[in-house]
Amino acid sequence: MNFFKKLFGSSVSPSEDEQKEAEDKEFDVLKYDGMRAFKTGETAFAIECFRHALRLQEDLEVRDYLSQALIQSNELLKAYDELQKLADAEPDNIQIVIRMAHVAYMMENYTVMGDACERGKLLDKDNVDINYLYARACLGMGDLVNTVAMLTKTISLDEDCVSAYQLRGETLLKMGDVEGADADVAWLLNHDETNEDALLLKARIEEAQQNHAFAMEFYGKVIAQNPFNVDAFRERGAIRLAQGDKQGAEEDMKQVLELSPEMQQEVSGDYSN
Repeated sequence: MNFFKKLFGSSVSPSEDEQKEAEDKEFDVLKYDGMRAFKTGETAFAIECFRHALRLQEDLEVRDYLSQALIQSNELLKAYDELQKLADAEPDNIQIVIRMAHVAYMMENYTVMGDACERGKLLDKDNVDINYLYARACLGMGDLVNTVAMLTKTISLDEDCVSAYQLRGETLLKMGDVEGADADVAWLLNHDETNEDALLLKARIEEAQQNHAFAMEFYGKVIAQNPFNVDAFRERGAIRLAQGDKQGAEEDMKQVLELSPEMQQEVSGDYSN
């Protein structure tokens, strides 16, 4: 009886168990080989491992790693698709939605970015990251009014959000609200007088008010902080040229071309008069 049981009775079940066990082992090998490859920068191999592992069984951790590896390899649309699957599996996880918004920003797809932010606001309307990213999406879509509104909301939630003050100041300047922009840059420089981006914004604000001497002073401060800032040299050179300082303008033009040779045609046009 035992002989026949061994011979016939349990032949199917053990094979299924063995197959499942083999698949589980293969999954584990692929998962951890992929994780090691990802951490050592072997992104293509990591992606291959993660995809093969997911064909064997669904695993949110593996899908998360796959999304990160795809971002690292600049396969952004595929990364977004993986994040969408994660978001569907964990609809209350706002961190996944934030990552979706970041990836959409990297793709410069501001409509999709805005949709992700709307989804995030339904989860937590007072999330600082979501409000800031929504401002970025609005700016990308050319909606300056809502950009400022979202940045103001961000600042109300985090009074020390430097990036929100910077972006709001830049946006207000684009809208012609020089006074509002100057208030934001004053806050920035009061907190860090060496902030390169804030110094550049301050220079542009002064130039917008035709305060050429002050603008030149702040462009000089930008260059002191970063002698490789092409925009500072180019914009200061344009002021020098307009003020009749051809030698100073040519010196700035030379710096621009040394730092960014591909700008030769643009710079030649700026300084040809």
